[in-house]
Amino acid sequence: MITAKPFAAVALFIAIVQTAILGYMIEGRASILRSGTEVLLKTAPVDPRDLLRGDYVILTYDISTISTTSVTGTRPDTGEVARLHVRLKPGADGFWIVADASFDPLPEEAGSVVLLSQPVTIYDWEWSNAGNLTVSYGIERFYVPEGEGRPIEDGRNQGRVSVAARVSEDGQAQIRALMLDGEELYEEPLY
Repeated sequence: MITAKPFAAVALFIAIVQTAILGYMIEGRASILRSGTEVLLKTAPVDPRDLLRGDYVILTYDISTISTTSVTGTRPDTGEVARLHVRLKPGADGFWIVADASFDPLPEEAGSVVLLSQPVTIYDWEWSNAGNLTVSYGIERFYVPEGEGRPIEDGRNQGRVSVAARVSEDGQAQIRALMLDGEELYEEPLY
């Protein structure tokens, strides 16, 4: 039979570990929003049948389609899953664009940030005829108050929605704000 004191100590230890893990996850996200480099990203239209599921808006970006001709360095084998390092630099219109990309780490360069993609599976056909890689960065959803997604969807499909994102030194991104016609609609709280 388990006595109350050891059981309480184990329960307390588990509660402390769970709280510490949750705190670590929240602080990691807040750290990027607090001190990451801000980039302005232009969104691209998405098939209107899948625009809003529940209380979030699906986002895609011009930087999500990368020409294989701009990928340098070692290419992973077919079927391999890898992350792409994507260097972004400010474009003439203020939106950040892809400067170069590599499956190998990219060196630091002034005036740029390196964004790390989500894992992508490599296929030979993507490299034939100068194809494109479609990548995601973990910032493809933005949660909005219930019922307020339709104007954002319409604006996104008209090219009027943009996102201010923060990028950490290790290439992780978080959305700081969702904007319509250059005006902030929603700002992501730190906590």
